[in-house]
Amino acid sequence: QVLLVESGGGLVQAGGSLRLSCAASGRAFVGDAMGWFRRAPGKEREFVAAISWSGGITYYANSVKGRFTISRDNVKNMVYLQMNSLKPEDTAVYYCAAGRGGAFRANYDFWGQGTQVTVSS
Repeated sequence: QVLLVESGGGLVQAGGSLRLSCAASGRAFVGDAMGWFRRAPGKEREFVAAISWSGGITYYANSVKGRFTISRDNVKNMVYLQMNSLKPEDTAVYYCAAGRGGAFRANYDFWGQGTQVTVSS
């Protein structure tokens, strides 16, 4: 069983930055791709970013390309999402996930509880 715990969310003004962290535990983390998804008010959960096990492949939603960076530290079993130039439309609950990777929610087997990111105008 893989346990994922997000942290780092909060309230930030538009144009600011936040760094989300996801702490992973469990042996199944080894070899798993990781992803970040978000659910904005009144919207479905959507893909944000993904990273391969080695970190050599990353993939971003068009809405965050150039602003967000996903990374991982396999020694510390951590995954990060650096969010810069935040916009009010980035306001959402952000979830980390472990699985086969890609942009589809069905590809992920384990999910964290989520962390709230609120970007004020």
